[in-house]
Amino acid sequence: MAAPAGSAADGTAGRTAGGAPRRRLRLPWPVRRGPHEPLAIETLALGRRIAVELTEGLTGARARTAVRGLRRVLGADAVGLADLSGSLVWAGGRALTQPAAAQLIEEVLRTESGGVRPPLVAVPLHVADELAGALVVGGGVGGPSHAAVREVAAWVTYALERGRLESSAETAAQAELRALRAEISPHFVYNALTVIASFVRSDPDRARELMLDFADYTRYSMTRHGEYTTVADEFRAIEAYLALQHAVLGERLRVQVRVAPEVLAVAVPYLVLQPLVENAVRHGIEPRPGPGLVQVHGEAVGAECVISVEDDGAGMDPDLATSVLAGRGDPNCVGLANVDRRLRSVYGPYYGLVVETGLGAGTRVIVRVPRFQPGVVAS
Repeated sequence: MAAPAGSAADGTAGRTAGGAPRRRLRLPWPVRRGPHEPLAIETLALGRRIAVELTEGLTGARARTAVRGLRRVLGADAVGLADLSGSLVWAGGRALTQPAAAQLIEEVLRTESGGVRPPLVAVPLHVADELAGALVVGGGVGGPSHAAVREVAAWVTYALERGRLESSAETAAQAELRALRAEISPHFVYNALTVIASFVRSDPDRARELMLDFADYTRYSMTRHGEYTTVADEFRAIEAYLALQHAVLGERLRVQVRVAPEVLAVAVPYLVLQPLVENAVRHGIEPRPGPGLVQVHGEAVGAECVISVEDDGAGMDPDLATSVLAGRGDPNCVGLANVDRRLRSVYGPYYGLVVETGLGAGTRVIVRVPRFQPGVVAS
């Protein structure tokens, strides 16, 4: 087997599983606790919570809690957040329920500029250069300055932008998974159905078995809706796929599948193993003359589940493998980049795919995931 495609240094294909040792941070100056440190720490912690609460938007379920926090930060009589419809979530005195507050909010949303109607001040909130709503503050005598209100508005805007980015990332991930589900090769479907048809008269029992395998494969690939599944379910889909490919390729395809019982219940993102096996057959075995071997192994290594998919087929240039994992290579290998991104999104950068390959040397893809991960539960 050739050297891994890429390295930990390039951060793309063939990333190693190593990590930098942890070091104790040593400050180059003596640490002194000032008289205002407890207040500063409380304000920073409150700001972090507010930012999280606002990621669901101005009218999200936790917006009212965020508004109460903003009121504490500003030391204001009342604070409110209004969306583009003028709907107001507020905390504090009754000033924000008065007609003057409604008129001020309407004016700010219409002009997209700040407005003042003592004791109220309001500023527009823009997210990605688009008006999203308004922040309105009832100050009273000795209330927050206009500069403080503008800074808090910028703070709120940042939280809203973060929420929008997280929502966009989740939508993109779901779209990628839908694309992966739809990535069944028409060539494979045609060949599988042709082989099944050929057995209908000569070997009806064999035809029935293969048709059941085909039904299991397509049902798992296209109709499952859960975000996570188990290693056992992924391996069942893999075995159905390999049975169909063995019927199509005959003696050209040899298969070895071994999985340790202790990893069968491990929860993993849906469709992270099956695409690797399909790539091994389509790009490793089918192009080569003569028979080829695909090996799929799964085992527990300490607190991790390690699964490898290996073929002795054509292999690829390591630089091409790097491009494929980065999403810049062969569009027919999009599954590898998709799987790599989803693994890193769920488990962190330590857990991306490792690809070992070389021209004429076959390919081995290694998946390493924690056996237990909070929030990763098979549905």
